[in-house]
Amino acid sequence: MRTISLARARRMAIAAQGLHRPRPEGKIDARHLRKVMSTIGVLQIDSVNVVARSHRLTLFSRLGNYDPDLLQRVFVDRRELFEYWAHEASLVPMDDWPLFRHRMAGMPPWGAVQRIEQEHPGFMDQVLGEVGEHGPLAASDLSQGGGRKGNWWGWSDGKLALEWLFASGRVTVSHRRNFTRYYDLPERVIPAETRALPVPEADEARKMLLTKGAASMGIGTARDLADYYRINIKEARPLVEELADGGLLERVQVEGWSDDAFVHPGAANPRSVEGRALLCPFDSLVWYRERTQRLFGFHYRIEIYVPEPKRVHGYYVFPFLLGDDLVARVDLKADRAAGVLRARGAFLEEGRDPVRAASALAAELAEMAAWLGLGEVSVEPRGDLAGPLQKAV
Repeated sequence: MRTISLARARRMAIAAQGLHRPRPEGKIDARHLRKVMSTIGVLQIDSVNVVARSHRLTLFSRLGNYDPDLLQRVFVDRRELFEYWAHEASLVPMDDWPLFRHRMAGMPPWGAVQRIEQEHPGFMDQVLGEVGEHGPLAASDLSQGGGRKGNWWGWSDGKLALEWLFASGRVTVSHRRNFTRYYDLPERVIPAETRALPVPEADEARKMLLTKGAASMGIGTARDLADYYRINIKEARPLVEELADGGLLERVQVEGWSDDAFVHPGAANPRSVEGRALLCPFDSLVWYRERTQRLFGFHYRIEIYVPEPKRVHGYYVFPFLLGDDLVARVDLKADRAAGVLRARGAFLEEGRDPVRAASALAAELAEMAAWLGLGEVSVEPRGDLAGPLQKAV
């Protein structure tokens, strides 16, 4: 078993995510978006909109100044993507839809769903029938949405029913409007040629997802690979071993890691990387915090739900990737009323060059502001990189 240096593992991980080179120049079109989706495999969606939605930010990190409506055209108009619980709520290339059929089919009724069926027998079928007759529709469109609201984010019974029908594959997401899901029957959303594809058995589908995850990660432990498509580690570990025994993954050691790692045979192995990117909290390079810590020595936690006085770095903090290193982090807010991208805190990682980091970060913030349609970048005096960044902006 060969040993890989930590620096090399970082470069492999960055390259596997398409972040190892400068972003494309010129007009960005559907071909660029397809390439990103082929590279990362899954694009996480999140409701927080303090700068922009996470899926748009992840694409900006790789494409630069692109038209956000491009994703809508590829997702809705061309049906090249579908939404499902692939990592969290995510957009995924349409060809991968059969790989999640086992997850849909095996989705057990949630406790809240069982409660609804006990109180209102036939309610699930009623909701499904309404989608079939009137879809696509949102939860608010249901004729009998159910007034009761419980602990599930205050969801009504109707919303709970739709979400379970979605998770179990009986309905799917047609589109979103103002981030609200509109549900419809799969046969009206998923193309016929996709629905005709063979559906692999559960373990075979999991192995295919683990292999895809390895391709998008470049290198990772069994737990890392399992997390990418949210496969239970107890199910994933023996399957990763099978893939390694069959030569579909290579088992390696990484300097400083206690667990074996696995490399995808197609993983790029660049001698250097030259990319630069602000990474949102739900970017697939950094969404698994344990791996981020092992790869970059970068302790990263979301502080959205932390009371403001107890936050260390801020509400919505972006790690800043420069070359093969996470050199800084910055707390950002898009002040749309004022037309300003506000850096509410900027923090340098220990031992990094503040002048180099500030110069590159200032350029990145300017590009992000332009993409967001904001005319100015403002840096507040918080954090040890704030001073150098103020001078560089």
